[in-house]
Amino acid sequence: MSRFRELDRRAHAHQFSIPSRSLFLIEDSIALGMLLRSEIERRTGINVKWFKTYADATAALAEQRPAMAVSGINLPDAPDGEILDLLAAHDVPTILFTATLNRSARARFSTPNIVDYFVKDTRDGIDQIVATIQRTTGGMATPVLIVDDMESSRAALASLLRSQNCRIFEASSGTEALDILAANDSIELVITDHLMSDMEGHELTQRIRARYPSDRMRVIGISASSDPFLSAAFLKAGASDFVYRPFIPEEVKYRIESNIDTLRLIKHLRYLAERDPLTGLYNRRAFFERAGTLFDNLRDAQREGSVAILDIDHFKRVNDTHGHDAGDQVIQMVADVLSERSAADGTLTARFGGEEFVILFAGRTSEEVYVRCEAIREAIAEKAVAFDGTSINVTVSLGAAILQPGEGMDNNLNAADQMLYMAKSGGRNRLVYDVAFCEPARARG
Repeated sequence: MSRFRELDRRAHAHQFSIPSRSLFLIEDSIALGMLLRSEIERRTGINVKWFKTYADATAALAEQRPAMAVSGINLPDAPDGEILDLLAAHDVPTILFTATLNRSARARFSTPNIVDYFVKDTRDGIDQIVATIQRTTGGMATPVLIVDDMESSRAALASLLRSQNCRIFEASSGTEALDILAANDSIELVITDHLMSDMEGHELTQRIRARYPSDRMRVIGISASSDPFLSAAFLKAGASDFVYRPFIPEEVKYRIESNIDTLRLIKHLRYLAERDPLTGLYNRRAFFERAGTLFDNLRDAQREGSVAILDIDHFKRVNDTHGHDAGDQVIQMVADVLSERSAADGTLTARFGGEEFVILFAGRTSEEVYVRCEAIREAIAEKAVAFDGTSINVTVSLGAAILQPGEGMDNNLNAADQMLYMAKSGGRNRLVYDVAFCEPARARG
């Protein structure tokens, strides 16, 4: 285990060893340079330093290594691609922006520091460059596991992946790969060779797919076999893609990028489907999906839990007095407090609609739940929302109930809703919990 963790540590250190947040743009065309600099800075927030000659770029690189470079191949004082050799010598991740796509330009792509290349006369060329910069310089590196019993093969793929902002894990066998996956649930992509000492690649793929669905993890098979049916065997086993060796680095790069982009799209769509658009909290449907799993785990482990419903007091008065924009800001403030105060393992928070929120406390004692709910109530009462020159203060009422294993989630929510009704009937800005110790404890406070 220590070996693969050390490999990952070194890969992570390599990935984040960039000493500058600036980007070098090397382009002799005034019009194109102005457009590129403007779009990159506007859409990425990265400081762009623009150089029009090889000499200027050389002087700048002597003083500072940028996070990335966007460069053409030919410059007035370096007509034969010398600028790319210079960037490679300084190990600067580079995006090529070329007027022609010929064999010479494509050959440059195999240089380890070249991230990607695009053609200048394409309609979406600048959009592609910006998207590549965002993906490559983003703070979140995609975790990828390379599985191959040959160290040289792993190293070749690792070199290709590091230029794509990937965090790399390595395994020399299928068994080690499964151990790494079990210890690192952040891994999203596995690239596995076929022939290994302990199991074949398609068997490893089957085992991975039995544990992780394709919308959670992608698998790419790779092999030097001449068997034309091997790709079908991998795909049938659950692989997302397959590549035969010897491969063209450019092709592998785009297959990897395509699978990573697919995962990102799935994550984004899942987020949109599960989240309340105003607060970013889970919506009602997502709450019930996740609450069911948490509830079953609590019941199986015979652990305690509670569910609470929170309602903003006199929220209609806020909308009627200040307008719905103010009401939205109040809802966002309450959601922010819930996110801050409920951020813990086993706690699930959702907006059920309007001014109503739900919190599921899994594996928490009734004493812990009481303290947390009171802290939430007090924090909201102390906050003020500034809107249109005025300060809006609100309070909330909460009803909480101990989870009953023999009842469904709907019945448990109904119990919490009854407690909420009592809190509102009792004067609002209070917590009512169906645990006997709570009311006396609050009275003593």
